[in-house]
Amino acid sequence: MTKEQLFSYVDHTQLKAFATWEDIKKLCEESIQYQTASVCVPPCYIKRIADTYQNKINICTVVGFPLGYSTTEAKIEEVKTAIADGASEIDMVVNISDVKNGDFQKVEEEIKALRNACGNHILKVIIETCYLTREEKIAMCQAVTKAKADYIKTSTGFGTGGATLEDVILMKQNIGAEVKIKAAGGIRTKEDMIAFVEAGCSRLGTSSAIDILVNQESAGAY
Repeated sequence: MTKEQLFSYVDHTQLKAFATWEDIKKLCEESIQYQTASVCVPPCYIKRIADTYQNKINICTVVGFPLGYSTTEAKIEEVKTAIADGASEIDMVVNISDVKNGDFQKVEEEIKALRNACGNHILKVIIETCYLTREEKIAMCQAVTKAKADYIKTSTGFGTGGATLEDVILMKQNIGAEVKIKAAGGIRTKEDMIAFVEAGCSRLGTSSAIDILVNQESAGAY
């Protein structure tokens, strides 16, 4: 798989709390240069990116991030504002406390509410696999499918662990045919990227794509 093909899977990500506009501009210019699927950025930068780069870039942002325990009403307002500002894709975090309490129906209803708020924009659902049992992961696959979200996503990258091939395979076995998979968190090598794509991922969330596919390759790592 070529680096150009791999870049087309990447949500080029900068979500650090201290990200500056210079950091965000660098991210966006790299995304345009290497034709990544999107940039995934903090909500506060959406409008500035949209005004600066207009239709040159696909903007993804996060909602209820990174802990997920905001109220549904707050998450809906985040979605509406993000879309009004220019985002095309929303990565929401489920209420992990609800998952751990076994209140899967409540989680499904929240995803449905955000699905409705998104309209025809892409909705990805972060389930934060590092905190879940196998049974809870399967329940989340079912909830995401029933709520008609576009993607299930492994991780925020801010939890105790990131994406694993084992989790991606489990998701592939338990999601509906229309649901895609995004792996995020801990993707550090070209081999990682290829393995996740081959396991069934349609998107890869990483802040390291340029280092992996350009800098390491230039240094003779591949």
